[in-house]
Amino acid sequence: METIIHTFSNYILIALMTIYAFQCFYVFRYKSEKDRDSIYLSQVLAMSLIYLISFGIIWLKTGDNNIPSFYALTQLILWSIIFLYRKLYPEANKLLVNNMCMLMSIGFIILVRLNYNKARKQFMVVLFSALLALVIPYVLKRFKRLRRFYKLFAAAGMAALAFVLVFSRTINGSKLNIKIGGVAFQASEFVKIIFVFSIAGILTCSKSEKRLMMAAIVSAIHVLLLVASKDLGTAIIFFIVFTIMVFVATGRYRYLIGGIAGAALGSVAGYIMFSHVRVRVLAWRDPLDTIENSGYQIAQSLFAIGTGGFKGMGLYGGTPDRIPLVESDFIFAAISEEFGVIFSIGLILICVSCFIMFMNIAMRFNDLFYKLVAVGFAVTYGFQVFLTIGGVSKFIPLTGVTLPLVSYGSNSIMVSLIMFSVIQGLYVSVRSSNRDGV
Repeated sequence: METIIHTFSNYILIALMTIYAFQCFYVFRYKSEKDRDSIYLSQVLAMSLIYLISFGIIWLKTGDNNIPSFYALTQLILWSIIFLYRKLYPEANKLLVNNMCMLMSIGFIILVRLNYNKARKQFMVVLFSALLALVIPYVLKRFKRLRRFYKLFAAAGMAALAFVLVFSRTINGSKLNIKIGGVAFQASEFVKIIFVFSIAGILTCSKSEKRLMMAAIVSAIHVLLLVASKDLGTAIIFFIVFTIMVFVATGRYRYLIGGIAGAALGSVAGYIMFSHVRVRVLAWRDPLDTIENSGYQIAQSLFAIGTGGFKGMGLYGGTPDRIPLVESDFIFAAISEEFGVIFSIGLILICVSCFIMFMNIAMRFNDLFYKLVAVGFAVTYGFQVFLTIGGVSKFIPLTGVTLPLVSYGSNSIMVSLIMFSVIQGLYVSVRSSNRDGV
């Protein structure tokens, strides 16, 4: 009987995810937010059912009496986030709020399945970060002088990365974290935010060609500090974000082409200079040949995705625990194995709809500074999703970055929530000046 319930629930979860992902794009048929409201509410219902059914399965499989209370508490927080955004910011983008909560709910489900203690820690960070994030749109709406602080943003970002380079301990070949008061901070995650603000400020502070040189120098220092710390995945993100922001600011394709060429040359240089990059490329080219050592992670990831098939093995039906760092870098493989490829494609489509909405908001701005900020966050988010899922599925070599709002990682989820909130603040500004909606 339990097997029948388990199998049947899998199909329901796939159907609910398909409906939710479809509605992420179907909603654009309607111009006004009022017409879209029924779809948003339908998404909340689908999200809530996925959460309820998944935690019901987890409870049946484990018999852990902590599960119902964790479910109730996290579900209450997710509903509260949706309600408070609607109440405090009636003009906020409800699709982004829904997607943000949907991604976090999937993260909670798979983390509870993999490691309950890490799921609890993640929840505490989400609780604090959500409260912080709810204030950000209000601050952005009333504080209009952020562009004036671009020098401070640039200096703070470079100082933070330099501090990590000098004082951080090397873990797994990279210098990523710094401990302050016993709490580990990954500075590069927080610098992503101020980097975007600093480059946007530099590119809009004047119309002279010197602004491009200044932006290039600031960007180069950030990237070189990350490379020196061997945080190459984040270095790639920073470089691509800079390239796209310069292209949007100038409209010149030569900068875009030059940036892509620079990224290609940088990748070759990284391959030559760093042994761990060569190891990752070797594992990417033939993970089965190196399965005993460097290829183990990616091989197990591919096995998990392949084993899951279209409908998945069901919660606790797979063996995602075999994958090292499965809660962070490889969480997409765990989702694919237990929920299936169809469910995972739905997850990707949710991420794509977030990126499209970010860019949609960016293109509505006449103010270049805010346009560049929105574009910067859109590219940061979209490219990080690409690097994570691309690495896990062997489309590209592994870069060691996490899946925003889904993977375990206190710094990652806090920064992701802040980015979504900044975008919401920008969206509220757009709606305030244009009542026809976005």
